Amino acid sequence: MNYQKPMGRDGEYQKNPKKIFRQNIPAVAGQFIGIPYQFGGNPQVSGSTDNSYLFFSIYTLAAQKAGLAYHGYLPMRRLLENCRKVDPEKVQNGDLMVLENDLAAMVYRVEASGRLHLIYASRKRSQVFSFNSDNLVFQVYWMENLDGFYRISDTMLAPAQ
Repeated sequence: MNYQKPMGRDGEYQKNPKKIFRQNIPAVAGQFIGIPYQFGGNPQVSGSTDNSYLFFSIYTLAAQKAGLAYHGYLPMRRLLENCRKVDPEKVQNGDLMVLENDLAAMVYRVEASGRLHLIYASRKRSQVFSFNSDNLVFQVYWMENLDGFYRISDTMLAPAQ
C-alpha cells in the first residue's frame, strides 16, 4: 500500500487549524508511549490509560495546540460512530486503524515513504505501545483482521472559545 505523504511538510498547513491539528498529533502521541494500561484509566487523573482515553487525550491536546476544541470523551464504540471510513491510500495523522473486533490503533505519523506509525493502549503489554507498518505483526495480525481506516468527523473539532 502506498499512503499519502504526511501532513505538515514544507508549509502544507499554512494557517488551517484542522491541518495544524493533524501536524501536532505525532509530538502529542509520543508523550503517551510507555504509560501503563488500565481499563478506564485517564492519563490526566491516574497516569494510566485505555484506548478510549488515549485517543481522547491525543485529540484534545493536538486540538488545543491548533486553537481548536475537541468534542469530548467518547467510549470507543461511540467514537467510531463519529468517524467515517477513509481510503487506505489517503491515511493521515490521527486516523484510526480499526480491526474487525473493534480493536483500534491510531496512526500518529505517516512518513513520506508510506510507513505508518501507530499507537494504542495494549492490555497484553500493560502499556501504551507504538509500532510501525514494517513490523511483522502489522502484516500478519493488523492487516489480516482489518475492518478499515477511519477519520474523526469534522464536527468533532470546533474553534476554541
